[in-house]
Amino acid sequence: MAEAWWNDTLIAKSDDIVTVEGNAYFPADSVTPGVLKDSATTSLCPWKGTAHYHSIHANGAENRDAVWYYPDPKPAAKEIAGRVAFWKGVEVRA
Repeated sequence: MAEAWWNDTLIAKSDDIVTVEGNAYFPADSVTPGVLKDSATTSLCPWKGTAHYHSIHANGAENRDAVWYYPDPKPAAKEIAGRVAFWKGVEVRA
């Protein structure tokens, strides 16, 4: 079981993790409801495609753009479709 924590809040929990480039991708439906807010931020990965971001809101604090996902990943990254990954101080525990 893997868990993602930030600001003393459980952000996601799942047994179904895909690891790519050292990042744990959780199923989107494993995220705790209500902690993610959409962001307008995007970035481009040459082999995965265009990443989109969410900010985390937990215990009265915001972690801007700390979650990313690929809504339409390129074929080489198809295994991360429907998944999210974390950074910016989010602790992933195995």
